[in-house]
Amino acid sequence: MTEVVAALIWDGGRFLICQRPAHKARGLLWEFVGGKIEPGETGEQALIRECREELGVTIAVGDVFADVTHVYPDLTVHLTLYHARIAEGTLRLYEHKAFAWITPAEIPAYAFCPADRVFLARLTEGDR
Repeated sequence: MTEVVAALIWDGGRFLICQRPAHKARGLLWEFVGGKIEPGETGEQALIRECREELGVTIAVGDVFADVTHVYPDLTVHLTLYHARIAEGTLRLYEHKAFAWITPAEIPAYAFCPADRVFLARLTEGDR
């Protein structure tokens, strides 16, 4: 099983989502920014590193929002979504095709990675 972390970053009533590049698995689907935990890293350390690498920002990591185990055809992930905020920097696209700030009401307009469905359902229910 692959350990993966992601960030739920809010700006007022909107949260950040990123679109995967076309050439990667689950290409062009939307997701929360994050990535795999490397050996020797905590989840929080991995999330800080991934946000720097993918978006050029430094984040402050908060509590866990939720976690889920999802089986894809090519891998099984244990995905932990952390509350986070941008502490420093300006968003840049180093890995993703696009990013967007959306409200929970706008979730249906975007095609998300299947592993994110549990998180999206909670956000739609108003659980922040």
